[in-house]
Amino acid sequence: MRVSRFASGLVASTLLAATLLSVGPARAAEDAAVQAVRGLYSSFEGALKAPEADVKSRALVIGPVLDQSMDFATMARVAVGAKWKGFTPEQQGALTEAFKQYFTATYATRLSQAAGGKFDIKPESEARGQNRVVQTEVANSEGDASQVDYLVGSSNRIQDVYLNGNVSEIAAMRGSFADPLKAGGAESLLKFLRDRTTAMLAAKPKP
Repeated sequence: MRVSRFASGLVASTLLAATLLSVGPARAAEDAAVQAVRGLYSSFEGALKAPEADVKSRALVIGPVLDQSMDFATMARVAVGAKWKGFTPEQQGALTEAFKQYFTATYATRLSQAAGGKFDIKPESEARGQNRVVQTEVANSEGDASQVDYLVGSSNRIQDVYLNGNVSEIAAMRGSFADPLKAGGAESLLKFLRDRTTAMLAAKPKP
């Protein structure tokens, strides 16, 4: 199976998911983890159907649902790594907000590669330690499909995204954050996130 450009853009670094314990599936009728992912994909489909095709417009559509579905505080902390503990509460708050805007702009950008495709969700999640994993398949307009899974925490908010079961979005971001953090700590990373977000939101759709 070939990896679609949209799905492959989701992640760029490998996480050893085999260290997580897998147990039986949750009952679909009670599966709040699946509902969280279903709501996320509904917002993606809504953004793709909107008449405005620019990144900023799509970010406005998916932003509120991402804010509800994603555990951005946990995601930002894990993406930063060990240096997070050395930041002040004000720096942590600013980085979490900047991370949220960056993540939203990133996914709004990638949606341009999903036009005409489809999102299929497995109706039952699987336990991974104290969390759950929701398996999905993302296909582009040409029918190229890839497995894209979501790690959902105990609060039923998404904490990570995996390609083909083991390639972590957060691990990829941690790698891209390493140089700004090394160069100037929290303030340097904050500038990196804001600059990248501004650039993505200013991009215009291709004619």
